[in-house]
Amino acid sequence: MHPLNKFTQKALFVAITLAAGSMLAHAQEATDADPEEDVKRLDSVMVTARKREESLQDVPFSIEAQTEEYMRNTGSVDMETLANNVAGFSVQNLGPGQSQVAIRGVSAGQVVRDQPGVKEQVGVYLDESVISLSLFTPDLDLFDLNRVEVLRGPQGTLFGAGSLSGTVRYITNQPNSSRTEMAAEVSGASISGGGTDSEFRGMFNAPVGDSSAFRAVAYYKNYGGYIDAVQPDGSVRKNVNNGERYGGRFAFKFATDNLTITPRIVYQKVDMNGYNRVDMYNILGNPFTTTMPRVDLGDRQQYTQFSEKFVDDFTMVDLNVSYDLGSATFTSVTTWTDRDITVIRDATQLTASITGGNIGFPEDIFRLDAPLDDSTTVESFTQELRLSSSGSGQLSWVVGGFYSTIDRRYGQGLLVPGFEDATGIPTAGIIAPKDGLFWSDIPYTFDQFAVFGELTYLISDRFSVTGGLRYYDFEENRTLNFDGIFADQTIGEKGRTTSSGFAPRLMASYSLSDNTTLNGQVSRGVRLGGINDPLNVPLCSAEDLETFGGRDSFEDEELTNYEIGAKTTFNEGRGVFNVALFFMDIDNLQATLTAGTCSSRVVFNVPKATSTGIEVEYKMRPTDNLDVSVSASYINAELGSNVTSTDANGNTTIIAGMKKGNQLPTTPKFQMSANAVYYWPVNTSWDGYLSGTYQFVGSRYTQIGDQADGFGTVDLSVYPLGSPDADYFYFNPELPAYSLGNIRVGIRSFNWDVSLYVNNLLDENARLGLDQERGTLARVGYLTNQPRTIGLTMRYTY
Repeated sequence: MHPLNKFTQKALFVAITLAAGSMLAHAQEATDADPEEDVKRLDSVMVTARKREESLQDVPFSIEAQTEEYMRNTGSVDMETLANNVAGFSVQNLGPGQSQVAIRGVSAGQVVRDQPGVKEQVGVYLDESVISLSLFTPDLDLFDLNRVEVLRGPQGTLFGAGSLSGTVRYITNQPNSSRTEMAAEVSGASISGGGTDSEFRGMFNAPVGDSSAFRAVAYYKNYGGYIDAVQPDGSVRKNVNNGERYGGRFAFKFATDNLTITPRIVYQKVDMNGYNRVDMYNILGNPFTTTMPRVDLGDRQQYTQFSEKFVDDFTMVDLNVSYDLGSATFTSVTTWTDRDITVIRDATQLTASITGGNIGFPEDIFRLDAPLDDSTTVESFTQELRLSSSGSGQLSWVVGGFYSTIDRRYGQGLLVPGFEDATGIPTAGIIAPKDGLFWSDIPYTFDQFAVFGELTYLISDRFSVTGGLRYYDFEENRTLNFDGIFADQTIGEKGRTTSSGFAPRLMASYSLSDNTTLNGQVSRGVRLGGINDPLNVPLCSAEDLETFGGRDSFEDEELTNYEIGAKTTFNEGRGVFNVALFFMDIDNLQATLTAGTCSSRVVFNVPKATSTGIEVEYKMRPTDNLDVSVSASYINAELGSNVTSTDANGNTTIIAGMKKGNQLPTTPKFQMSANAVYYWPVNTSWDGYLSGTYQFVGSRYTQIGDQADGFGTVDLSVYPLGSPDADYFYFNPELPAYSLGNIRVGIRSFNWDVSLYVNNLLDENARLGLDQERGTLARVGYLTNQPRTIGLTMRYTY
């Protein structure tokens, strides 16, 4: 057990106790307070989680919203670091531009690059436009955001498929026609043991006439890198995971008395030169070999033969039209997106396990460079039309329709130059070129139509009920092309899956007083099913072929959420305390498994799983100069069924860790963060501030299969390249708990903000996700976080 685990759980108990005590004490103080006294309350955050603007505290379900200033104070630089500050929200790092988003512990395991048919469990939106894409949800820059909303629990009624366990919304600042605004920010930082980060960001807003305006945002970031790659000749390439991200947004708002039209274009490109992977074992470079050079890797090192690459080119164009009809508002949201993603990995250790391990070719052949090139292109179009009530009457409602069509093409090529000439094995196939050992081309089309509605009725001044329903109809078509000597050759095979159904929601809210509200809801979410790719049969062992074969498709994953909660403000608005308890019943969990020696991925349906937990949020302004917040969650998410296979002799075994009681992967049971910001006057024009953040993330697994008996043992005799002098290599597949600390100190005036910050203060080397090849027989590594980073930021606003 991590040494801080028990301590932080006790810290949570103490924090909750102090929060409850503070509430009682300050409630009494509020009773005795002078009503004329000037009270500096917590800032009220407005959200649009129910497609209408309302206070965060008025939303009758569990939601958190973080402003850009709060994210800056806590050291949040992307979705992953943001998630560490939000109870029940986790993002697993799977490499640059690749992440797995989960809410309330509902996760089926790591989605891998060659699984284009797997759908999201959490929907991600930029304002009104959906941008989520399994594994490749774009990690957008957080500059000039109004807030990020995290909606916990199924949001299928208003946000549809992909919001099985929740929804994340990036809310940008809109063009402002009342004044000219500008902001510029420059940052530089030094990474411990690595390179140097630098960043430039800017915004300009200008009115056009009396009621129109445009807003432009641009940004550039250089990533210094911190992973070193050891080469076969013993040399070391430094900071290989360096790279850059740049992009921008441009929006124009045209408005009349009743009509608002806002077209926008968003562009972002991420170009990374390597991965934040640390290798523990590589079949081509390890400390056990006797006939190849021994390789001992350091804490932030990997073993490669050539440079790797990740490039993501993202473009989105959307059009938001709103027309005020008086008693109702009509809204149209039209979105077109285009993505082009290239992932190049060094797969030499994978091919070596086959060409050297299975076939027995000598080292000069099994060490031939083997770049595995993954290509994903996505073009999507979505249209939403809705009509919502206006004003604050007894009845409020929203109805609408949604349509989306997505063309996604995934291809993979394993080109090993010189292989055919060296071995005499013909490699060219129908689509595979010469030396193409594996080749795939898989075009998909996804079409979805939905209608939805939600109605809230105020029964009395204190009691309201909400009912919502969404009907969805979905169709997926796929054409499969597999070729090459490593593949089970399949050309032009058609596949199709369809689904339709209802996603209901029922909520109730009761105000105990002007400051305290009790909420409850029952809601349902859906994650659409799909089609599995065939196994790479020529690579499979007989045992793996029997276990993982014959799984042509997987069913819809369905979730029913039961939730109760309370929201209260106290001490005349200086404090907020929110708590939610939930139970989620999951049917047909889509478990992602690595099919061992087949070097394939397969989705299994686990009949039952559950997630039970509590979320707590406490925010307090005890003095005019101090803000304190604590966020924590404890979640027990586990499988409720066994998934087994039976061999020819009638023996039944558990498949790949899918055992009742095993923990759902990628998310911790316990997670917490605490933040405090202290302000003080320097002179009449400048204020100083000091911010400190502590984050704790509990232990977790990357995939369900990581919990299988004996998974952490690598049998070196299976593919004994280099004649290893050990029989086994052992590792712990459980990702240990970790703690992060961030501090920031600065001064600010009306226009200027200058700050010095340290992120990852204690230089924690966290294991964020397990990375394996050929069922751990070719490589075992893990993704890690950025080391201690010391930086300076200057910001000017006007």
